[in-house]
Amino acid sequence: MNVDTISDFLADQRDEAPEELQPLVLEFETLWERKLWHQLTNQLIEFFNNPGSAPQRLQFYKVFILKFADKINQLKLVDLALKAATQCRDNQERLSFMEAVVKKVDHEDSQDALVFATIAVARVKLDLEDLDGARKDLDRAEKVLDGFDSVETIVHAAFYGANADYYQAKMDFGSYYRNALLYLACIDIKSLNPVERRNRAYDLSIAALVSTSIYNFGELLLHPILGALEQKEEGKWLRDLLFAFNRGDLAAYDVLAGHISSNPLLAKHSRQLREKIYLAALTEAVVRRPPHDRAMTFDTIAAETKVRPDEIEHLIMKALSLGLLRGTIDQVDEVAHINWVQPKVLDMKQIGNMRERLLDWDSSVNQLGNWIEGVGQDVWAA
Repeated sequence: MNVDTISDFLADQRDEAPEELQPLVLEFETLWERKLWHQLTNQLIEFFNNPGSAPQRLQFYKVFILKFADKINQLKLVDLALKAATQCRDNQERLSFMEAVVKKVDHEDSQDALVFATIAVARVKLDLEDLDGARKDLDRAEKVLDGFDSVETIVHAAFYGANADYYQAKMDFGSYYRNALLYLACIDIKSLNPVERRNRAYDLSIAALVSTSIYNFGELLLHPILGALEQKEEGKWLRDLLFAFNRGDLAAYDVLAGHISSNPLLAKHSRQLREKIYLAALTEAVVRRPPHDRAMTFDTIAAETKVRPDEIEHLIMKALSLGLLRGTIDQVDEVAHINWVQPKVLDMKQIGNMRERLLDWDSSVNQLGNWIEGVGQDVWAA
């Protein structure tokens, strides 16, 4: 396509563009003629970011951008292609379009762009429910990513976001939880609209509760995304449930348990949730005790956790196997000797309990000091 044809194309597109975007389109031709590729790329990104450009993006990419695609930043080229792909008729057309983009940026010096485009292909395959194909693309992208010393945050965000969606589709809640949190670590959550923030917080909370590998919700409880659940009543109980698990609060769990049936996944895993709250109650009972007083009889544990006496040994063994506690069990005397408990985030009530323990410890130290001073008076005098 020669310069005159490009000029005609841009003139036609300028006439079709919303009035506020027409000056941008007019500037495209000047930058094109002067071969100012960096400035042209930035102007195109500004144009594509405007919702009013949506109907024109695909044509702009195919007719205009591809003419100088090799001369611009390849990561930005993929970004423009992704925005253009939103205008494809269906997922099948979008898949073909993005596969062509992958081939376009498959060069030794543009591996970050290749990863970015490959992840986009995997995302389309997820939409098409081709989970095996998506997994292969994500594994390929991860292999290249692992070889980078550094890469743009946008690429990592895309990878963790797509990976999280894959694991959610596979019902692998632990892997979804970890990848979704990594995705949030790569973005500004303000870039998500309120519905997206609420959905992400809700899905993360459900995954944390039903996962068989997550027993410490500290990272989620401290994340600002969780605040999105407070905006609607149906989210508040879920947030309260997470905090009840964190502090092993059986009474609060029983109050909130009525909401569990409202979510099919929670309802399906209700027995597992009950076991999880028992484990949380056990670890909390250990935390509340001073380190020198963590030899707990089975009867004491049964009273603290509300678990039947004949199930106490199994509960302790489960906590030990999961790494929530460390210690030994005296099966003859029915005593658990605990010497370590997994650290976790504390709420204000738990911090208050810890403060009381510190005050008790301070008082004990003072008493010991006074006793030594009294008993050893003659020695000190000598």
